[in-house]
Amino acid sequence: MYDYDLLVVGSANADLVIGVERRPAAGETVLGSDLAVHPGGKGANQAVAAARLGARTALLARVGDDAHGRLLLDSQRAAGVDTVGVLVGGAPTGVALITVDPSGDNSIVVSPGANGRLTPEDVSAAGSLFQASRVVSAQLEIPLETVVETVRNLAADGRFVLNPSPPRPLPREVLAACDPLIVNEHEARVIVGTALGDSPEDWATALLALGPRSVVITLGAGGALVAERAGARVRVPSVKVEAVDTTGAGDAFTAALAWRLGLGEPLAKAAGYAARVGAAAVTRPGAQESFPTAEEVASLCGSPEF
Repeated sequence: MYDYDLLVVGSANADLVIGVERRPAAGETVLGSDLAVHPGGKGANQAVAAARLGARTALLARVGDDAHGRLLLDSQRAAGVDTVGVLVGGAPTGVALITVDPSGDNSIVVSPGANGRLTPEDVSAAGSLFQASRVVSAQLEIPLETVVETVRNLAADGRFVLNPSPPRPLPREVLAACDPLIVNEHEARVIVGTALGDSPEDWATALLALGPRSVVITLGAGGALVAERAGARVRVPSVKVEAVDTTGAGDAFTAALAWRLGLGEPLAKAAGYAARVGAAAVTRPGAQESFPTAEEVASLCGSPEF
């Protein structure tokens, strides 16, 4: 029996968000909206998204001993996330500088701060958390060697979900543990490292050849493609909504997918649910503030709960 449906190992940032009519060119200054400060970071976002859906969730991360760190801890606890694995100190809390245009699309620059101090030793010291977790998810806003140690500490029958963002080439040990590896087109191209074909099906074939047990390729308005080593490629349709802010939508998708996989759902069905969660998230501004409850997901587009 597991104590946690999902353990998230990853980043925790303060999101500094400014709305802009358009992004500046080199050497140009533009005026934006008032600055908004929100709790964020891919790891922290995934933990809150899962907890809000009803998953028993824990977070392993590092924040600074500062106001931004306290903001992040407060937001995790308010969502119901167990913060026993959140370490404090070593560097200032990570910060993400985010601009959002009128269409809801965002551009992000991250200063890792304390995220870069989350070490393999921190992971090893949290071994009991891993043994108590059905599914573990990670991202790449923390050191790659920390992700490698995460894979080495999985429970014997645990499942590992990775969104390699920001992307970089991955060691085979990490790729072989992914079930699934969740990527967009850009991330797929970086990880494969060679020319890809024109279709998502081609990308899935190239990615699976590197060793992951399964792959989910997110396609924005085109939905997603699900591929498993021994299974067919399945297209998952998108959910049509009016996007307000895409910040955090990918994190909500990943969290929902990981949670539903831990419940025993097939990958394609879990991805369909995750698509609804991601769609609900883009209809509201912000990252963690936009994440839906299970009841809100069930009511989206009149769809039944999965």
